[in-house]
Amino acid sequence: MDGIGDVAVGVKRGSDELLSSSLYNSGSDMSSISDGTSNGSDSKKLRVEDRMEAPPSRVLHIRKLPNETSETEVIALGLPFGKVTNILTLKGKNQAFLELGTEEAAITMVNYYSTVTPHVRNVPVFIQYSNHKELKTDAGNQRAQAVLQAVSAVQGGGTPTSGSDLALTAASSPVLRIIIDNMFYPVTLDVLQQIFSKFGTVMKIITFTKNNQFQALLQFNDPSTAQQAKIALDGQNIYNSCCTLRIDYSKLVNLNVKYNNDKSRDYTRPELPAGDGQPAMDPNMAAAFQGKDSNSLLGVYGDTQRVKILYNKKDSALIQMADASQAQLAMSHLNGQKMYGKVIRVALSKHTSVQLPRDGLDDQGLTKDFTNSPLHRFKKPGSKNFQNIFPPSTTLHLSNIPTDVTEEDLRLLFSNAGGTVNAFKFFQDHKMALLQMSTVEEAIQGLIDLHNYNMGDNHHLRVSFSKSSI
Repeated sequence: MDGIGDVAVGVKRGSDELLSSSLYNSGSDMSSISDGTSNGSDSKKLRVEDRMEAPPSRVLHIRKLPNETSETEVIALGLPFGKVTNILTLKGKNQAFLELGTEEAAITMVNYYSTVTPHVRNVPVFIQYSNHKELKTDAGNQRAQAVLQAVSAVQGGGTPTSGSDLALTAASSPVLRIIIDNMFYPVTLDVLQQIFSKFGTVMKIITFTKNNQFQALLQFNDPSTAQQAKIALDGQNIYNSCCTLRIDYSKLVNLNVKYNNDKSRDYTRPELPAGDGQPAMDPNMAAAFQGKDSNSLLGVYGDTQRVKILYNKKDSALIQMADASQAQLAMSHLNGQKMYGKVIRVALSKHTSVQLPRDGLDDQGLTKDFTNSPLHRFKKPGSKNFQNIFPPSTTLHLSNIPTDVTEEDLRLLFSNAGGTVNAFKFFQDHKMALLQMSTVEEAIQGLIDLHNYNMGDNHHLRVSFSKSSI
């Protein structure tokens, strides 16, 4: 570890102290950070201000900044807590004044940083209330004004128009990739949720170990929240002198979580099971979800029109394809395959169509109409998809892959769908790839979960079975 300056090296700070302390405890005593060791010739003035214990103000005084600290780096300290309205840097004295939009935002910021030491360039800095109630700066300070305009653009959902630091460029993904360095103590999924939820709604988390290093993917509800969390937390320690957060944006824009357990969590879907063979939802609810799954799966062999889960036999369904040949194709390829740990049986029905429920009749969501589904592969006559129909196999063909998505991203995506990725191979243009799972059942599950998966920038992943092997 670099010299972060934390006290009591090797002594674990209680997670309650870091994670659960109230951000709104206005009784925090900030005199403890005013040690009279300020930089510059005005240390006497600062010591007097410390003894006076300035009351809360929306102007904050920041000391012990590293040399050549930029306005952007100072603003980043306050960005997660509200609108930043002004800034004054005293670069020769390694100090700055930061004005927030409201006194409440400043109180929140001071109290938060009284429990989590703020860092700039891995150097601890000190924050306290200023005796100033507002900042009156020289309007000719064009650099600071340009940075503030960039901040306003980002906070308002726009795009910076100035040449200010890239740290304030609008984030492209709501998903953060988190690496824990110097992991002296365990870090759990719940610990990450508590830390990052201070900045906004955490939707999903996936944790994993790669190269003997604990990592996580964490999805917020929007990119701007992810940006604020990254700016505030990148380089911070979870515990004293250890468990350092290294944060970057993920190429993925949406996480696919299959189980709610100690390794992954989808906070928007509490009904998810804890793992294979451990259903956590009502069978009726499960049947409704299976209608969608049947449409992905049978959609490999034709365009599914309607699905009806049988009311008195909810492990069975009627599935209407676009025509009889597609139904025959689906039956010949899928009968006897395994899905969700069970062998599925597919046979032709005596019914020629699936009837939709009458208006006003509640069938508990057991009937689904997929006539206009975007998942249909065979809408265009003569589509090349007709030439790529193969029985289920361990090898999947992936297409429509964005150019910036890596092999690692795709391996992680399919591993999280359940199973083990045994092999992977990009085609020359990197827009297509072959991916091999360890079993056919895992490949089926991967196709169900990830066909039409949103990869960002209007790229939806296309998944089908392949006749090739890797």
